[in-house]
Amino acid sequence: MGPLVTGGTAVAGLGCVLALANLFAVRRLRSDTTPVIEPVMVVVPARDEASRLPGLIADLRAQQGVSRLQVWILDDGSIDGTFPAAVEAIGEDDRFSVVSTDLAPAPGWTGKTAACARLAEIAGVTTDSVDSPPGALIFLDADVRLRPRAIAAAVSELRRSGAGLVTPWPCQRSGSIAEALVQPLLCWSWATTLPVRIADRTLRPSTAVSCGQFLVFDAMVYRAVGGHTAVAGAITEDLALARALRRSGHRTTLVAAGDLASTRMYRGAAELDEGYSRWLWSAYGSTAGALTVDAVAALSGVLPALAAVLGTGRLRRTGALGYTLGVTSRLLARSLESGTGPRGADIAAALAHPVSVGAYLRLSARSRRSRRRGTLTWKGRSVLRAPK
Repeated sequence: MGPLVTGGTAVAGLGCVLALANLFAVRRLRSDTTPVIEPVMVVVPARDEASRLPGLIADLRAQQGVSRLQVWILDDGSIDGTFPAAVEAIGEDDRFSVVSTDLAPAPGWTGKTAACARLAEIAGVTTDSVDSPPGALIFLDADVRLRPRAIAAAVSELRRSGAGLVTPWPCQRSGSIAEALVQPLLCWSWATTLPVRIADRTLRPSTAVSCGQFLVFDAMVYRAVGGHTAVAGAITEDLALARALRRSGHRTTLVAAGDLASTRMYRGAAELDEGYSRWLWSAYGSTAGALTVDAVAALSGVLPALAAVLGTGRLRRTGALGYTLGVTSRLLARSLESGTGPRGADIAAALAHPVSVGAYLRLSARSRRSRRRGTLTWKGRSVLRAPK
């Protein structure tokens, strides 16, 4: 067991070093940007989002520094009153339009990719015509919350970087113990495994990081790669799109947006279970890839803590060091994500890092099992298997 604990501690140490490097190297969205004068099209797919969508609409109505903003919202077959909630929140603001559909996704499509593709088509981004599409195309999830200059900052970063896609990473908020344990692992997963600034200078698809909650495209690039139609059956369509852009010769970049954007991705343990089960099986390209990630997570995140508690002598000391490095990497990743120092709840969640990794391993196994059984669902719809 000793060599395994030593190896796990070494992996945890490497992750800690990468998280520290990324904390200083990853660019952040800043509100002190010049006004954006190009057209900006924001599109929002919404299914059963009556309680969340009005907050996003209010944030979009309050945006500053974007003089040519248009917003399209698609009520994707909701049964909770999403459409009237959106209309009421919009009021008389003629920059906003709401459309509704009851059509199920076509065969070979997942629900979100179908909704996003339809929104892009309605907005005129994917239609060949003499008119140019809007300069910037932004996809937002209904549960995202924005500061007043978030859109202007995101478009400015897109143009400064020269990339085809910028992913502003929102701060992941939590409202339950289950969320506090699991949600920080999203940022931690890439902050401790990838030198982001170096990866963003390459076109290697495997090193792309993307977050479908907030995606900022050059509209011409989005059209050129085929948009969401090119990834119709992808469960993790955000990663699939980023990889498609890189394969087509367009750079993608990640920026920390915690100062200007936040989101509560899932609400409670039951929604978190269903949400992660829907897509986690597909996140690493294959079952072998997923099992490898699971093994490394267990080796570096769980085994050192067990050795620190159950071991003696050198084994205990090595385990305690590995556990400490894992906790430190969590705190560094949280600081990167939020834009501020860790708060009390963040420290408590980081101290429970082995429990968090154990929860992830359970979700990963559950996702693969549900996929094999064909029982994956999200918001009342069956989740289609991505085409090979």
